[in-house]
Amino acid sequence: MNVQGKRIAITGGFGTLGAAVARVAAAAGAKVAAIDRADAAPPGLADAGIATIGGADIADAAGARKAIDAAADALGGLDALVNIAGAFRWETLADGSLDTWDLLYRVNVRTAAAASQAALPHLRKSSAGRIVNIGANAATKAAAGIGAYAASKAGVMRLTEALAEELKDANITVNAILPSIIDTPPNRADMPNADFGKWVRPEQLAEVILFLVTDEASAVTGALVPVVGRV
Repeated sequence: MNVQGKRIAITGGFGTLGAAVARVAAAAGAKVAAIDRADAAPPGLADAGIATIGGADIADAAGARKAIDAAADALGGLDALVNIAGAFRWETLADGSLDTWDLLYRVNVRTAAAASQAALPHLRKSSAGRIVNIGANAATKAAAGIGAYAASKAGVMRLTEALAEELKDANITVNAILPSIIDTPPNRADMPNADFGKWVRPEQLAEVILFLVTDEASAVTGALVPVVGRV
């Protein structure tokens, strides 16, 4: 995995997965900017040489442009965008709210579309542009209670495929990974009796994401890559 010198912007960069990808990428020699709606970055990102851009509403087109432009300015350009910003809700349709469907569309699909649109002018200047999105393995077969989440992540998957076709002659690849359950503190708290060893660690996902950023992955585009551990 050679990302030495790659200029990478990560949305949702202050969260568990986003921060893990940022740290792994920076440790491998990439130049990294972490973008997030939250104002305060988690401890250690700046110390690792990671540029932090908080208070960014990337579901808004203007907000996405502002944040992505700031990331490109901080890094001296942009080679890759990793769209990690997202959210999860569990609720049945019978007892839930249609507002949840709107929320998850906005946070999961619209953020990826807006950030990608904002990044394209910068990625077109790169010799090897990359976009990596976060779908969900659960979107391939939805279970009860995750209809809104699965529908929104299916939207991310279709966005990935369509954008890969749109950009296939522009030397920009577009791929998505499809995680199962990620080993995060909130997931452990929600499922305390689960076998955490079967879940996918954020650092394992980071390795797959960053492979898709490398020059070695130049032939891979439009792929939906399951990363499910032993779930």
